[in-house]
Amino acid sequence: MSRTENDTGSAPPPGDDTAFFGQPKGLLTLSGLEVWERFSFLGMQAILVLYFADTVAHGGMGMDPANAASVSAAYGTLVYLVSVAGGWLADRILGSYRAVLWGGILIACGHYSMAVPTPTMTWVGLGLISAGTGLLKPNVASMVGKLYRTADERRDAGFALYYMGINIGAFAGPLITGWLGDHKGWHWGFSAAAIGMTFGLIQYVAGRRHLAGRTDAAEYALPPEGMRRAVRLMIAGAIVVAALAVVLGTAGWLTMGRFVDILTYISVIAPVVYFVVMFRSPRVTAEERGRLKPYLVLFIASVAFNFILFQAYSTMMLLAASNAETTILGFEFPVSWYASALGAFEVALAPVVAGLWVRMGRRQPHASNKIAIGVILGGLSFVLMALPTSGHSDDTYKMAAWWIVGSYLLLGLGDILVETSGMSATTKLAPQAFASQTMALWFLSLALANGIQAQVVKLYGEVSNPAYFGVNGAIAVAVGIAVIALAPWLRRTMHPVH
Repeated sequence: MSRTENDTGSAPPPGDDTAFFGQPKGLLTLSGLEVWERFSFLGMQAILVLYFADTVAHGGMGMDPANAASVSAAYGTLVYLVSVAGGWLADRILGSYRAVLWGGILIACGHYSMAVPTPTMTWVGLGLISAGTGLLKPNVASMVGKLYRTADERRDAGFALYYMGINIGAFAGPLITGWLGDHKGWHWGFSAAAIGMTFGLIQYVAGRRHLAGRTDAAEYALPPEGMRRAVRLMIAGAIVVAALAVVLGTAGWLTMGRFVDILTYISVIAPVVYFVVMFRSPRVTAEERGRLKPYLVLFIASVAFNFILFQAYSTMMLLAASNAETTILGFEFPVSWYASALGAFEVALAPVVAGLWVRMGRRQPHASNKIAIGVILGGLSFVLMALPTSGHSDDTYKMAAWWIVGSYLLLGLGDILVETSGMSATTKLAPQAFASQTMALWFLSLALANGIQAQVVKLYGEVSNPAYFGVNGAIAVAVGIAVIALAPWLRRTMHPVH
């Protein structure tokens, strides 16, 4: 069977190994789940910053654009910070299958909450989605890795197909939620996201027999007494944090701005602590510890790229709303549909990239070079935006839609290279005792990218657009070039990654 050597639990039926375009059939189940999860998550994300920035009279939250972008980024920070707990819960208590299932249920409940047109239910919904995504995201990607042996050359191509599935949802989500938000109201868009996640849960449960390693027990389960103690501590901790937030909020100290700053601090501290714990753990062998060192470089590259990527749903949406045409060949569309262009490019390009890697076999570029090229493309997508935003005497100009579309083309190709190679490399480099948690560590790079973004976007509108996009893009390009320069060392130290 096409499973990792450390796989446990129920095996997929015979014949599954090449049943899905030459890939394990379980990839279809997990990709199908991600189609609907991304439909709901990115469909909501595409209209979230616009909802925050819209006037109260028009059904929005009435925030200024920079603050709206910062709060939106802080929400993204929280989503990926919680993924650490999600990885730990899967490894020690729930098991990957149940962690993904309960994560999906929380996400669906969160979107249904946001469909209720009150500010309170918006914040409740965002909290539930954060918790659910933290359970689902690190563990579903880890389950994809379990479908393959470590040396299986189909692995990168499988992750590319998985990522194509993700981006089918990323393409379709903003089309539906954006149209509903523009024509019916923002909470209608949130309702569509809720229905999408419900469909994802149904197909996940229906296809569970094709998943490698499906088991009711966690792979590294705590002893019964330790599990009971952990549950008690988590419940007590949640109560204490909630009570403290209420007291500080009532006293006027815990403002939205301070909450955003706190999340940024945590996003910086958490990965540092996590790397230290793994490097010092007695359950991590010397060989595994050696593979974590090059992973630090990939982590930094992921932060640089995703800092750019996540702004496709914040500053780029705000820029498009104020300074971009919303017509192409005479057809008028909602601003949020620009986000669908990103998903469309990734849907179109992912199978091309997957086919290229399969055709090249062992001649394909090293994973670190794929990631470096992706980071450079992401940086160039921002550098490109410095051109149409330059040379204007005021802020009333309108750029052609093709500028935004071209930027998303570069960003989409970069995303395929960075995320598929990064997730694939993570499942190979992960210490066995931290399998799901190391996948969570990859998502901590996304939390840090969002945490940095939550602070940097405060400059949006304070500095000129050419300076904002040009400088941020140039920094990402510089990081990509640095990773290429480190390629000889990375090739030596990243075995078994090729």
